[in-house]
Amino acid sequence: MLRLAGCSDSVINHCRVVSDCARELAEKIHLNGYAVDIELVQMGAILHDIGRSRTHDIRHGVEGVILAKDFGLDDKIVDIIRTHIGAGIMPEETVLLGLPPDNYIPSTLEEKIVAHADNLVEDDSIVSISEKVEILRKKGRKENIIEKIIQLNNEIENMID
Repeated sequence: MLRLAGCSDSVINHCRVVSDCARELAEKIHLNGYAVDIELVQMGAILHDIGRSRTHDIRHGVEGVILAKDFGLDDKIVDIIRTHIGAGIMPEETVLLGLPPDNYIPSTLEEKIVAHADNLVEDDSIVSISEKVEILRKKGRKENIIEKIIQLNNEIENMID
């Protein structure tokens, strides 16, 4: 489906690594007694960047939602695509970013796992959370955004440990 949408090989490779990472996280969380839909996590993760076939900016999530709906994908996958950026986008940030009003905060466990896995994958390599924080700071990301990513990391890690 990524290829059909027009995604590049680099985006497809990134999505495969995110999907593998997300599935591994979901399986560990499931083994610790949490109810998680592992197949939904894997499908949402493989498709999370489908919008990058149209743009590589912050709007790729919105474009991905449009494509996912056009493909007739389940609403749960659409929600994963919408909420996968960072640790979510706060309502006040959506206005500044020019995004349409919507909920961009991951709320389900599956949404959180995919967002976290995406945070841990830089291009097609898995990085630690400390490496990701360093990368984000070098890119000039705001500290409040970095802090939300760290909080999401801690939430997921607490379900694994």
